[in-house]
Amino acid sequence: MTIQWFPGHMTRARRQIQDKLKLIDLAIELLDARIPLSSRNPMIDEILQNKPRLVLLNKSDLADPELTRQWVAYFAGQGLQALPIDAVNGNPVKDIMARSRELMSSKIEAQIRKGMNPRAIRALIVGIPNVGKSTLINRMAGRKIALTGDKPGVTKGQQWIKVGTEMELLDTPGILWPKFEDQQVGLRLAATGAIKEEILHVEDIAFFAMRYLAGHYKEAVKERFGVSEVPDDPSDTDAIVELMEAVGRKRGALMSGGRVDLEKASLTILRELRAGKLGRITLETPQEAVGMTEE
Repeated sequence: MTIQWFPGHMTRARRQIQDKLKLIDLAIELLDARIPLSSRNPMIDEILQNKPRLVLLNKSDLADPELTRQWVAYFAGQGLQALPIDAVNGNPVKDIMARSRELMSSKIEAQIRKGMNPRAIRALIVGIPNVGKSTLINRMAGRKIALTGDKPGVTKGQQWIKVGTEMELLDTPGILWPKFEDQQVGLRLAATGAIKEEILHVEDIAFFAMRYLAGHYKEAVKERFGVSEVPDDPSDTDAIVELMEAVGRKRGALMSGGRVDLEKASLTILRELRAGKLGRITLETPQEAVGMTEE
């Protein structure tokens, strides 16, 4: 299955970001803590050039805490500061501002030496669709400014937003890339809701998610869905399909004749995974990421 999604407004967004770079002091790159590498646009380094950057691992409340710690260390090894945040229920503004000042310290000190009052940091916030940019901006601004939604593609234009007197944020639409060369990346994005459900085969996405869960979070699957058996070998395709059907029967996703409606069962699996109903789940590890980047 090939997953491609590159609406025209994303092409415009990339061009608009590049046009604004000369005004920007700092880039804030927002990632999904459940899929930190897969939620990074591989074009982002090219787009942002050499701007100082702060990486935020959003939705960390839904991610496996041990793996989040490993991901912070992974980014440190790449020369990037990474900060886990929860933009919905947490209050990350103080930490974000402190890290931003730290990254801009040499520029701030240079302004002070020249007898200038340091001006507000101009930050660009970037991230793929549905990673939580608008929610974070509203949290930082202390009021509802940016539109939010649980589907990708809500933000359509750019806007400058004041964060107190210390920062001005430039919001941008989420930018996906034209084609996922590694289909596992597309599947991870789909499983966490970064790609519109209407353009996908939900059974394929749920199958991928269940295969990963069976291999890494077996007890969570048993507890949440009330199934007694989870395959020991997640590469066994028939066994994973049978597990999905068992979930469908448990949840009453049945058609006439008592057959399981696999589409309904798949939607249940995906929605409960995305909502954190299975616990704190991360769908890729730094070790897997090293393999991805070496290919």
